[in-house]
Amino acid sequence: MAQCVLHRLAFENAFSEDKLEAVLNIAEIYSYAPIKAALNFGFLIRRDYLDFLEKNGAPIIDLRNEELDENYINQCDISHMNAFLYLPLRKNASGELLVAAADPFDEKLVTSLVIKFKCKIKLLAASDLDITWLAHKLRGGFFVKEAVFSLMKKHPESSALITFTDGQLYFIFGFIALIISFTIVFFKPTFIVINLLSSLFFLFSILFKLYLALTGSKSELHSVVSKSEIKGVNELTLPVYTILLPVYKEDKLIRKLIWNLRSLDYPKAKLDVKLLIEEDDDKTLNAVRNLDFPANFEVIVVPFHMPKTKPKACNYGLYFSRGEYLAIYDAEDVPDSDQLKKVVCQFRKLPEEFVVLQGALNYFNKNENLLTRMFTLEYSYWFDYMLSGLETLDVPIPLGGTSNHFKLATLIELGAWDPFNVTEDADLGLRVYDRGLKVGVVNSTTLEEANNEFFNWIRQRSRWIKGYMQTYLVHMRNPARLIRQVGWRGFFGFNFFIGGTSFTFLLYPILLSFFAIYMIFKFAFIRSIFPDWVLFISIFNFVAGNVLMIYVNMLAVFKRRYYELILFSILNPIYWLMHSRAAYMGLWQLITKPFYWEKTNHGLSKLSSTSAVVTPE
Repeated sequence: MAQCVLHRLAFENAFSEDKLEAVLNIAEIYSYAPIKAALNFGFLIRRDYLDFLEKNGAPIIDLRNEELDENYINQCDISHMNAFLYLPLRKNASGELLVAAADPFDEKLVTSLVIKFKCKIKLLAASDLDITWLAHKLRGGFFVKEAVFSLMKKHPESSALITFTDGQLYFIFGFIALIISFTIVFFKPTFIVINLLSSLFFLFSILFKLYLALTGSKSELHSVVSKSEIKGVNELTLPVYTILLPVYKEDKLIRKLIWNLRSLDYPKAKLDVKLLIEEDDDKTLNAVRNLDFPANFEVIVVPFHMPKTKPKACNYGLYFSRGEYLAIYDAEDVPDSDQLKKVVCQFRKLPEEFVVLQGALNYFNKNENLLTRMFTLEYSYWFDYMLSGLETLDVPIPLGGTSNHFKLATLIELGAWDPFNVTEDADLGLRVYDRGLKVGVVNSTTLEEANNEFFNWIRQRSRWIKGYMQTYLVHMRNPARLIRQVGWRGFFGFNFFIGGTSFTFLLYPILLSFFAIYMIFKFAFIRSIFPDWVLFISIFNFVAGNVLMIYVNMLAVFKRRYYELILFSILNPIYWLMHSRAAYMGLWQLITKPFYWEKTNHGLSKLSSTSAVVTPE
């Protein structure tokens, strides 16, 4: 008998000796079974491999219909079963322990199991995906609980498990009671003060964002990685790089995801790619099962546990990650081909306190409709100007949801992501600063699919704004401690950038209503409540704020030369109304179901990412 099925494949000339040597080297590096290395790194097509087993007298069993004796499974470590793709089933009448294995010819596996169980072993061929699914479902309980509760146990003050603390509730209801009391006793002065403070806050928030954008437009990144540096990289010195791909019901995007990963200019053997699939997501698992070409990722099945959120899945994936660095991509992402090399170069140039690099995000379907154009303007000024401005001013940077690149060891020390926060990366970016570490910006772009459908956009944006509210509540539990950690400048930036963003969206329709009523109807009772001088100040602040935001959006087009979008900046007041709709939806969910994850549907665009061109930076 051959040592493993790959030797048999090579003997029958179905697998070249060069491939066999490469697979065995990868298996040794990652401490994997050779068959796992061959399937994960794109040397074999799953369907062809299963057909080969059937033809060679190893019929595939269906694990979902097999009788299991969990006493044997419970003696096995999930990491070992995951790495060597086996699952103990039960003893047969002859006293042999039946073991499902992706490679039923693996002699080393048989030897190790004989030593472990001290009985005869009989391997039965099974799909590696079925083994992975069942192994994680039955033995992943400890890790998934750690994924959910680890941050809460290590750093309870940073967990969003409790939405409002007692102190915050006392403050909120006390403030509301105070406003009501003043309104009853001093009706007119109270309304005047509220109106003036609200309009001033609105204008100041916009001015702060304008200042950030202008600062970002003039500043240079700490260290821009040039093309010549990329060409000079010695690939032998590159570290293993983990990529987490959290997906949920993304079966339509699996093929596209694989092609996007293949475009990355990084040694295949050093890409530790994890496709994180929820236990109940049969659609995505079956899409992987039915692929008719090789896939270069490892499937990790996340056992069921509430909350069902992206950060929980990513935390679970960390327990099986092997890289020095780690990146997050979404299923539809198209990163620059040299992005990983660029990140490695930049990390090597930056001081040690830089532990995260944020790549810029933009859209391949920017001209599909009005919504995608507005979305592109927003992302362009956010990632091309705002983040650079925050970095230059040394203000906490809220990370985006994808294209974040971490030092893996530090990420684990920080407690990773908060599974109860629905904008987990923004929260993590702030916790990095809270620990005296730094977030940097890398001069590389990842293209995504801009949301092109109104209600899908509302769901996505309501989750983002709700997460900003969660993040603000968590980090403002102890304002004095926050000031000590990030300084007055960081505290000021956090309040106006994180807290101010949500509050501005909530405030916008109220100010707009006052403006419209005053300009259109000119009701006498409004003049009786607010003198002309108050209305003039409020209207000036409101109009000036909108004009400035239109100007900021116009700035966004220049770096990427999206000049055809510049006139759409005029529609920003309408786009802000959409944000306000999403903000009130997010506020309601913050109160009623704070951990609910609004699913964004992807793959709706009729445009292909392959036609997109990223302007060199």
